[in-house]
Amino acid sequence: MLGQFAADSSASVQSVCKRLAHTGEAACRSTSAEMVIFIWKNLLQTTKERILQQRRMSVYSQAHGYEEELIKKKLQQFAGGSINLTKEDNGIGILTLNNPKSMNAFTGTMMLELQEKVTELENWKDGKGLIIYGAGNTFCSGSDLNVVKAMSKFQDGMNMCMFMQNTLTRLMRLPLISVALVQGKAIGGGAELTTACDFRLMTPGSEIRFVHKLMGLVPGWGGGARLVRIVGSRAALQLLSGATRVDTERALHLGLSEETLSSSDEAGALEEARAWLSQYTEGPVSVIRAAKEVVAGGRELPLEAALRTEKDIFGTLWGGPANLQALARSLKHK
Repeated sequence: MLGQFAADSSASVQSVCKRLAHTGEAACRSTSAEMVIFIWKNLLQTTKERILQQRRMSVYSQAHGYEEELIKKKLQQFAGGSINLTKEDNGIGILTLNNPKSMNAFTGTMMLELQEKVTELENWKDGKGLIIYGAGNTFCSGSDLNVVKAMSKFQDGMNMCMFMQNTLTRLMRLPLISVALVQGKAIGGGAELTTACDFRLMTPGSEIRFVHKLMGLVPGWGGGARLVRIVGSRAALQLLSGATRVDTERALHLGLSEETLSSSDEAGALEEARAWLSQYTEGPVSVIRAAKEVVAGGRELPLEAALRTEKDIFGTLWGGPANLQALARSLKHK
């Protein structure tokens, strides 16, 4: 579509130029080229803006009975812990769940802060990768029980469910290659959070466990649906219905984890995770982010829509700086 539009635009500009022959043939060609470039750049910007808008779209709105402002006010009442974000010069962000006295359980204000950090990451134009981990050598134990008990009414529970699904879906759609660094336990909502990342790395002795059954529940933050896409329906049903502990060996076998790191301490594991992620984030920002967006489209969209999205993203790179520099180097792939 972009190429056809540019071709049509070029033909249109040439027609105008012919009617303005007094300006000279050379001037006409120059004007034509400049106009096509201008139109092309506008098209690319429009494409990028459309992709960004799609990425930020929430799963739920008022049409689904979702009352975002109401749930935000209620969550604000349950303070404690924090979500910290640092953005490094190499384009890798570090998102830290910081509530170690409660195994990094999500308080109400932490849920709100996670949404804020996701928005910040959506606006980070230089970002290429993201590592999520928990302070104090454990990942996350899900929702703080004080929040769960206070949200016992049906509508409160549904609003919190939709709030977290919206946030984690936006996290999953970030144009950053994301990794959950699992130390200690990732249970309940913490296990769900790992599934919103592209990859999972585990440290020795760590585990992932969907304990919702023991609470008389099923996942509500989207972790069940995402788990099926990661390990398949049979394994997902076993993990959910059995509330099974998934250690490092089984996680590797299921494809739930990419690698078991050698370091158990927080600093060493984080450094290993950085090194692991860097093999996928090395290169121009535009290319890394485009690769993630193509995969996200292929994962979420019907085939024809995914193909069109891939074509549009391809169009944002073709003839761009990274493409031209690679061609100038006359790269040969061995």
